[in-house]
Amino acid sequence: MKKRLISIPVILAAVSLVIVLLLALLPGSVQPAVADTLKSDKPRITLPVISAADETLLVEGNRAFAFELYRALRESDGNFFYSPYSISVALAMTYAGARSETAQQMADTLHFLLGQEKLHPAFNWLDAELAKRGQGAEGKDDEGFRLNVVNAIWGQKDYKFLSTFLDILAENYGAGLRILDFITEAEASRLAINQWVSNQTESRINDLIPQGAIDKLTRLVLTNAIYFNAAWEHPFDERMTADGPFYLLDGGQVTVPMMKQTESLGYFQGQGFQAVELGYDGGELSMVILLPEPGQFEAFEEELNAQRVEATIGGLQPIPLALTMPRFEFDSEFSLKDTLAEMGMPIAFSGAADFSGMTGSPDLCISEVLHKAFVSVDEAGTEAAAATAVVMKLTGMPIQPVEFTVDRPFVFLIRDIETGAILFVGRVLNPAP
Repeated sequence: MKKRLISIPVILAAVSLVIVLLLALLPGSVQPAVADTLKSDKPRITLPVISAADETLLVEGNRAFAFELYRALRESDGNFFYSPYSISVALAMTYAGARSETAQQMADTLHFLLGQEKLHPAFNWLDAELAKRGQGAEGKDDEGFRLNVVNAIWGQKDYKFLSTFLDILAENYGAGLRILDFITEAEASRLAINQWVSNQTESRINDLIPQGAIDKLTRLVLTNAIYFNAAWEHPFDERMTADGPFYLLDGGQVTVPMMKQTESLGYFQGQGFQAVELGYDGGELSMVILLPEPGQFEAFEEELNAQRVEATIGGLQPIPLALTMPRFEFDSEFSLKDTLAEMGMPIAFSGAADFSGMTGSPDLCISEVLHKAFVSVDEAGTEAAAATAVVMKLTGMPIQPVEFTVDRPFVFLIRDIETGAILFVGRVLNPAP
């Protein structure tokens, strides 16, 4: 895992490469293929109508998965960062083709609390809600605030997919089938998909699919990109930034640039931890930092779950706060195959998998789930990028400001305030480069 500190304009970009259906590997290097698009005759439903109960069940389920995944990943070394929203969308599109016990295990593990007929419209609703964010708010450039979610699916020429599967993706995820020839142009197809990913993330995610990951037996690739460009509601003054200590779990310390501001910020003090909320311009999204007391980080992680996060967010109250926190930047990379299997969906990774909702026969299984992510936080705001590859194969207010100094390991998340959707989660054990 690489880490380095920089100071950059605010951008938040996340991308999920969702599904690659294949059997073998064949490296190569050629020019990108040009993909024709075969669209379902079903247009995207632009004004999805779902019940308030379904809205709540979707967001609650996604939040539960976000922090169950955190608990599963916390055994990894050092800092990490991921996009649970991106992963949930990615696997929701996969779930559209899952059947029988495969579908049940996926639903249980991913906390899909709605059936197929309600889940996909609910994801469409959440996407439509997120698309409303940021009107009139500031971004890193003259184009203003942006929060965009885009999906695409890439299929083998002349390979037959069920129209019902394609209709679900078209109506609820806006994903048309882009035709490539993986059989004779595997490397060119890989480059074409990577170029699309790069374009959707303003070149923040490049070469997402590695050489050899697409071959003549690939049949389908589903991609999702989420891009967020915003400024802090209260930017830090760079002149206030100064080197300061950050205390590590092993008792050591490092010296890093510490940003400072005194503002009215959302604050909560719980048993053994504090929390602060930093809003992005427009007041519709925020970053929440969860800071355990010294010596309590491992115990806090052990008890971290969606209910505790929800209670913390619900308890945030604005107070004058003298905030000190580090600039930080790092990237993460890990495989989710074993993690997801251990969390409760092993059949999806076995020869017994049933994804017959994609092709009409249970001839596909997931062979790997890979996730990479990047985050950078500085005085201006936040920059982040994430990528996921699911590889499949056939078969009370005080008078004085409260001191809040983030000088020890902490957890953070980025959320949509109105819906409660958790877009990103991470932890920082050491912000030093």
